[in-house]
Amino acid sequence: MKKFTLLDGAALVVWLLPAVFLWIIFPTLPQTVPVHYGIDGTVDRYGSRNEFLIGPLILIGVSALVYLLLKFLPAIDPKKQIKYGQETFQKLALGLVVFLAALNIAIVYATVHKGFQIDKLLFPVIGLLFAFLGNMMNSIKPNYFAGIRTPWTLESEDNWRATHRLAGKIWFVGGIAITVIMLLLPPKAGTIVFTSCVCVMALIPVIYSFVYFKKHQVNQNS
Repeated sequence: MKKFTLLDGAALVVWLLPAVFLWIIFPTLPQTVPVHYGIDGTVDRYGSRNEFLIGPLILIGVSALVYLLLKFLPAIDPKKQIKYGQETFQKLALGLVVFLAALNIAIVYATVHKGFQIDKLLFPVIGLLFAFLGNMMNSIKPNYFAGIRTPWTLESEDNWRATHRLAGKIWFVGGIAITVIMLLLPPKAGTIVFTSCVCVMALIPVIYSFVYFKKHQVNQNS
């Protein structure tokens, strides 16, 4: 049985915040509220406040599942490698709980304050999430569940370390850049920049892991 740690306590408090905020706000909501937002952050569908509850409750459930999955990964890891980086996974789990709680609160707040542009908060928060993940990348040990899991990184620990060292730098700098840029750009331009940055940040480590594999494969064969 896993012990209840300080990180667990912090995650529980953060996890409860959206539920408490929703419980306080719900009686003040009108009968018809925004229930869906377009990619530019504008409302594109309205519904009843009971229908609105579905989204926040799903996010609360997902948050709990993500945290518990990452906490108990060592029990289902076939190679038992995660136990050597268990603390890193718990920090990742806490970071994801914080992100999902912030997203949930932003959605509820935007529903109450109709003039609030949710994209002005959502995209910068995602940028901070990337920066956080980038900062953690170098600490993630080889595993089947998290990280840059390409055929080439899973084949070689050296490839894994090199790829995650590069990915960590790119994601951290890219996340900070996304946060700043998204606060300054208008919604449509911001969406294009955001999508482009995420694609570049995702592709570079994958390509690098393949190039690293080919380079060292040639060296081994020569």
